[in-house]
Amino acid sequence: MAKYYCIGIKGTGMSTLAQILFDLGNEVSGYDDAKGYKFTQDGLDERNIKIYYDHDHEIDKDTIVTYSVAFKEDHPEMKRVKEMGLVIKPYGQIMGDVVEMFSTIGVSGTHGKTSTSSIIRHILESSVGCNYFIGAGDGKATKDNKYYVVESDEFNRHFLYYHPRYSIITNVECEHMEIYKDIDDIRETFEKFANQTKELVIANGDNEEIRKINFKTKVLFYGYNDNNDIVIKNVQLDEDYSRFDLYINKEFYGHFELPLYGKHMIANASAAIAICNYLGIDKEVIKENIKSFVNAKRRFEVTNINDTVIVDDYAHHPTEIKATLEAAHQRYPRRKIVVVFRPNTFSRTKDFTSEFIESLKVADKVYMTEIMANREKQEDFPGITSHLISDNIENCEMVEEETIDKLSKEKGNVVVFMGCADNSHLIEGFKDLVK
Repeated sequence: MAKYYCIGIKGTGMSTLAQILFDLGNEVSGYDDAKGYKFTQDGLDERNIKIYYDHDHEIDKDTIVTYSVAFKEDHPEMKRVKEMGLVIKPYGQIMGDVVEMFSTIGVSGTHGKTSTSSIIRHILESSVGCNYFIGAGDGKATKDNKYYVVESDEFNRHFLYYHPRYSIITNVECEHMEIYKDIDDIRETFEKFANQTKELVIANGDNEEIRKINFKTKVLFYGYNDNNDIVIKNVQLDEDYSRFDLYINKEFYGHFELPLYGKHMIANASAAIAICNYLGIDKEVIKENIKSFVNAKRRFEVTNINDTVIVDDYAHHPTEIKATLEAAHQRYPRRKIVVVFRPNTFSRTKDFTSEFIESLKVADKVYMTEIMANREKQEDFPGITSHLISDNIENCEMVEEETIDKLSKEKGNVVVFMGCADNSHLIEGFKDLVK
């Protein structure tokens, strides 16, 4: 048994890692600046993992420290553990150590990682059992399980620490441009990850950048185009299910009913079906679990209050926003779709201003908050504010927690709260209005 101390333990990835380390028999505690409740702490609280908010508590000398990249070297807790002479390892390195313990399925991509990972987990848990690390603050492990489903994040090139047995690439697009030089740099990084995979890569063959990758590991392509190994056909987007047929190597494999919305979710499900089929999971088991699937936290998470529909969604990239709003129109075709968007990071806002404008226009009405950035400073991005987006959308208003009353006129509509930053205070304020 080892001792781990996780700085930034309420972050989505770090919270999940802490839970995994605990489940594998280690002693785990952590620090965070955020004293208020965050949904990512639910799994920590269930395990009674201690969270500290001060810089005075004792830490044993044999403790291994890992940390979120949001915590810089000049942070008081980072300085303290360094002065104590503790062993400090990057988050990705510890993750990579755990990956090696199991037959790991590494799920990567600019979008769709959490949903795809969650579907695979749902199928495997109900059949052969699995461990999982899903970036919505959800993780679980036991040494008895063979398979380990890991959301493999390209941020800071974390996933290059991983050498999984199987991997999935859902898509490759521009994102995290504060880390990467350009799309070529992003694609080349995914190529390295793919070629660190030991046995099989399942990749979205409809994505142009993925098709440019020089795969050295065996690859199976999935998607809507006929040149894929796994082809999605006969799509029917209804209010209750997204229905589709899947063909593998030109032979009909099965008809599926997925209780999620949008063609992007069908693609994610198809990647999950492909890997589970490869692992030998019975087709009927796969079909049953696709139909009964419930998505992860903050992935189109719906609350109904009176006649108002409140959706909490993690979408924060223009492609994700557009897909999620289209999914809302699919599920609620006769309702007004309202979006409340909290942008995250000045760099992403700067890099994708025009794309955000176009994506948000899919909604019938737009509200925006100012930018939240826990790892960037406003002074480094002069002139970059939410108004670059809001001023270019005709039906857009600014809102914050203290002006949530603006949303009172949206009672009875579908109100989608979006962003990777925590929207819980906004949502709770709106729920009070609706009630």
